[in-house]
Amino acid sequence: MKFRLNIILLLLCTLCFGFKIEKKKAAKKPVILVFSLTKGYHHASIADGIIALKKLGLENRFDVDTTTNVNLFTPENLKKYKVLVFLSPTGSNVFNDEQKAAFKQYINNGGGFVGIHAASDCNYEWEWYGKMVGGFFESHPKVQDAKLNIIEPKNKIVKGLPQTWLHKDEWYNFKSFNPTVKVLLKVDETSYQGGTMKNDHPISWYHEFDGGKVFYTALGHTKECYTDPLFLQHLLAGMKWAMK
Repeated sequence: MKFRLNIILLLLCTLCFGFKIEKKKAAKKPVILVFSLTKGYHHASIADGIIALKKLGLENRFDVDTTTNVNLFTPENLKKYKVLVFLSPTGSNVFNDEQKAAFKQYINNGGGFVGIHAASDCNYEWEWYGKMVGGFFESHPKVQDAKLNIIEPKNKIVKGLPQTWLHKDEWYNFKSFNPTVKVLLKVDETSYQGGTMKNDHPISWYHEFDGGKVFYTALGHTKECYTDPLFLQHLLAGMKWAMK
């Protein structure tokens, strides 16, 4: 009798242990939505960016949905996502009033936003968006090498990057810059031609805005960016911060 009872207890323990493992496996992974609609210039690197983001998701236990469909911007649908990633979307009047309201509500409710490169080259008519992303694109010179300097060396979003980072990209000049953002990286305008911001030239920044978390980097124009370990490390760290 005692032997039989021990067997039953052992089976119950095994079942409970197995249930816990299955429950852990079934734990919901966070999901991000990558939005890349272009109503203006279309960056050829968007396809490379999507591949890189999906790979980062596989390696870091988050799922990636991708879209160019503005009709997905509803309160109910956006609830599914921990972070909205704007991968070089372009053009004005991207969203109608209802879609703008859904996006704003998402941020107000604590959603995360990550803007890559041309995320500052869209929605020019929407002042709230400009303040949220941190500024609007104004101009750029040709693609060239330049030096980036870390402004917040203790911040996890720039952890592991060289203090002076030589990088090749399309260097955006900005207008309507939001002075309340916290700057992570600046480009040294003496290291390239075409800067117009009097050598006070932010490139990556973050802030908490209207209830949500926002990270933006102007890097990411070239296809090569999306196989560059330093850029991907910086991007992933910004995404992780926005997810929390």
